[in-house]
Amino acid sequence: MTNRAAWPGAPGQATDVLRLGDGLLPGTTALLGEFGLALAYVAADAAIPGSYWGEPEAGLSGGRVWARPDTPLHSLLHEAAHVLCMDGARRARLERDAGGDFDEENAVCCLQLVLAGRLGCATRLMADMDRWGYTFRLGSTAAWYRDEADAPRAWLCRHGLLDDRGRATGRARA
Repeated sequence: MTNRAAWPGAPGQATDVLRLGDGLLPGTTALLGEFGLALAYVAADAAIPGSYWGEPEAGLSGGRVWARPDTPLHSLLHEAAHVLCMDGARRARLERDAGGDFDEENAVCCLQLVLAGRLGCATRLMADMDRWGYTFRLGSTAAWYRDEADAPRAWLCRHGLLDDRGRATGRARA
């Protein structure tokens, strides 16, 4: 589970993370499109609408995920996973703060890693999440995903986001 109280004072301060502008725009756009999500891409010097943590972190506004070239991929996938994991009523009024409870937040973290796997960069994304300041009881994102993510996977299956083999279904929560 992400422990926001333990995050660094300046989220996104890591400079060596995988960013959308590192050749990831086409694949990420296609992946989000499979789920019916639109990636709203803004210029490098533009403000990111709906960014909860401030730029360069991804934003949520009007049911879109907003990013620019320097947006960390883990941030973009996390916010996209929030949109997919929330119910339709919350999705319809989404503006900046995804909300959600403890179980949903864990499911979001799990889904962002499933999505990163589809892009071929799950291992790197786990390291980037650790560098950014995600904290898990087992000490790393990789250990949490390997040893403690059964309940989030079950949550994602129950809500139709993963199939019984742990693969993304291409659907958002109803």
